[in-house]
Amino acid sequence: MIVLVVIGVLAVLAVLALAHWYLWRRLVRDVSAPGGRWRRAGTVLAVVLPLLSLGALVGGRGLPMSVERWLAWPGYLWLAVLLYLLMAVAVGEALRPLLLRLPRPRAEAPLEPVAAPASASAPAAADGDAAEPAAAAPVPTTAPSPGRRLFVARTLAIGASGAAAAVVGTGTYGVLRGPRLKQVTVPLAKLPARAHGYRIAVVSDIHLGPILGREHTRRIVDTINGAQPDLIAIVGDLVDGSVAELGRAAEPLAQLRARDGAYFVTGNHEYFSGAAPWVDFVRELGVHPLQNARVELAGFDLAGVNDIAGRTEGDGPDFDKALGDRDRARTSVLLSHQPVTIHDAVRHGVDLQLSGHTHGGQLWPGNYLAELANPTVAGLERYGDTQLYVTRGAGAWGPPVRVGAPSDITIVTLASLQA
Repeated sequence: MIVLVVIGVLAVLAVLALAHWYLWRRLVRDVSAPGGRWRRAGTVLAVVLPLLSLGALVGGRGLPMSVERWLAWPGYLWLAVLLYLLMAVAVGEALRPLLLRLPRPRAEAPLEPVAAPASASAPAAADGDAAEPAAAAPVPTTAPSPGRRLFVARTLAIGASGAAAAVVGTGTYGVLRGPRLKQVTVPLAKLPARAHGYRIAVVSDIHLGPILGREHTRRIVDTINGAQPDLIAIVGDLVDGSVAELGRAAEPLAQLRARDGAYFVTGNHEYFSGAAPWVDFVRELGVHPLQNARVELAGFDLAGVNDIAGRTEGDGPDFDKALGDRDRARTSVLLSHQPVTIHDAVRHGVDLQLSGHTHGGQLWPGNYLAELANPTVAGLERYGDTQLYVTRGAGAWGPPVRVGAPSDITIVTLASLQA
């Protein structure tokens, strides 16, 4: 097993090295003179930036948060830039032959001599005399000159860099601005008429850590309170760090306000960070943890299960404990971080499961990869008699960037078919 892990790590490092060499070749070597200032600066960046990214990826396992912050911003952002630079340069490769073949103005076309056709009026050479060579006539050559190749290379490099910067800049602004409210109505057959219109604020994947901190939490709390929900559901992946490091960043959660309170279930990142201390801490903030447990509310049951990652610590999801002895005539809403638990929810007669975890793919085309591991990446879908809603989450993991998957806090409104 260890050998396979080492081989996998080496393969990833090899791919990253190849990607950086390719970008250095197209964005530095092909557009600059040997020994020039840009050649030297670009070469240094091609070495330093991937090292910062590796430091950011591994730093959370052993470095203090104060040090990790210095690595996280440049290291994680470069990973996002790297992705879109590679995509933009790949598009440039398709355009390069077309740009090189574009016709140039006649005045700029270099000329090559070719033999002129013989004229009927030209005097014939005398017998025995050597024939004079035909006069040369200039015609344009079609081979691109070195100057034109350099111009095309620089144009594509500037275009690719500008496109990647624009995409990543817009995606970063979307994350730092904070999530926007999304409205979803879910009809439930067993929901009594008195609970029609009940509103649950669903927030997941806040990911407090070296980049997103207390102000991010404050924006989320203000957005939720402004919506005036009946209940608040925090569906895992609240943090990427310990209570000692991030407790202050999470403190604004104490200001959450809803008629029936706020509830929390663990995500996989809680188990990377120490789930038990975080469960105790959110309880002190007034948020109610649902650890394989259920509460009866007016009109429906609200249940929550621990994340699948807890199985490694003997603290995984227990659906029988959370749902086994309930009255199935009542509507049930389940909080479960990962969408893959939907099949357990179906077996236990759950009416609605609320999940997160996927980030909606976070960085397009990551949504296609997320589809391989999750039954639903984002939105509302039905599985038998059970409906599953997956929020894209309110934060970001790794690069503080979202492309094609905007962050959200969803107000899920329950609708009774009897109303």
